[in-house]
Amino acid sequence: MIDVNKVRADFPFFAATDLAYLDNSATSQNPKCVMDAEWQFYVDSNANPFRGIYELSERATSAYEHGRETVKDFIHAKSTKEIVFTRNASESLNLIAYSFAPMVLEEGDEILVSILVSVEMVQKALTPKTKIFAITQVSNIMGRENDIKTFAKLCHDNGTYIVCDGAQSVPHMPVDVQDLDVDFLAFSGHKMLAPMGIGVLYGKEEHFAAMPPFLTGGEMISTVSYDGMTLSELPHKFEAGTVNASGSVALEAAIRYIQSIGFEDIQARETMLCKRMLDGIRDIPHVTVLGSDKPEEHHGIITFKIDGVHPHDISAIFADNNVAVRAGHHCAQPLHICIGIPSTTRASVMFYNTEEEVDRFLDILSQIRGAMGYGD
Repeated sequence: MIDVNKVRADFPFFAATDLAYLDNSATSQNPKCVMDAEWQFYVDSNANPFRGIYELSERATSAYEHGRETVKDFIHAKSTKEIVFTRNASESLNLIAYSFAPMVLEEGDEILVSILVSVEMVQKALTPKTKIFAITQVSNIMGRENDIKTFAKLCHDNGTYIVCDGAQSVPHMPVDVQDLDVDFLAFSGHKMLAPMGIGVLYGKEEHFAAMPPFLTGGEMISTVSYDGMTLSELPHKFEAGTVNASGSVALEAAIRYIQSIGFEDIQARETMLCKRMLDGIRDIPHVTVLGSDKPEEHHGIITFKIDGVHPHDISAIFADNNVAVRAGHHCAQPLHICIGIPSTTRASVMFYNTEEEVDRFLDILSQIRGAMGYGD
């Protein structure tokens, strides 16, 4: 069981503010050990990795690659050749779009992108022309976990590659890419206690080996001449230029921190907080939650609408009361179009949030329609 007061003591953010931070699906806060790891890299390892044979550069290289090894173990990849560092999940997905997709697509082929689907819908949607299927493991609107392992089998039986966005899953649950059998998995460090600017793309080695580089520059080439070049080995051919070595070190520290708490306790606490939030919302008229009424199916994400009140007004009222929530379509506008709701408000918890913060959220939520001039 998590001692939330002890956990919060690890996060300088909470000592510096009384803000109830409920926007964790956008960006999580950083424990001191992560900040210290990044700072320490600049103290004793600040040199360009791979570029020098002197000790400082060798330390930087070792630290950077040790982070990659930790990521590999964390998501159960087969080797570090399957782990490419990027800036974030978006860049990871762009790498696939610009490097892998042109390699496998021919005129008339299809890319299937999921809004929110069932197994039956995927079965019906897949055709012989479907070459790539892209889907989130956990929806950043509903909090729903998709059955990625089943989808992967359906795709591979159809000759289709599956691309999984793990930005909302990897921070909150165990993810085993070999068990899921996905072709690619993308996620961001800043949603899992690490700094902004470090992300990961997992890909099966045979795919990475066949793919051309996305960007060009230092370290992604082995030799270069007037006539051409030879590429570096995996995964370096996808990491052009000076790399984010301190980000790798900080991401490793974030993973170690998550592992020290354990996903079983993380999931239990986040489910408890979601239950408290859902139970409270049920007692507030004119508020509708999107998705399941089961807290364990939300994975820390509660997205809702209030009759007659625009999400931007909702979030502004929360902000005026020192509570951080998210308003808009959350980079999922097609889903909002599908369900006929232009935009929504999202509160997202992490294991370091408190029951008091949830109660504060509920108290403000109950007053919003009144503040906007509505009666009971």
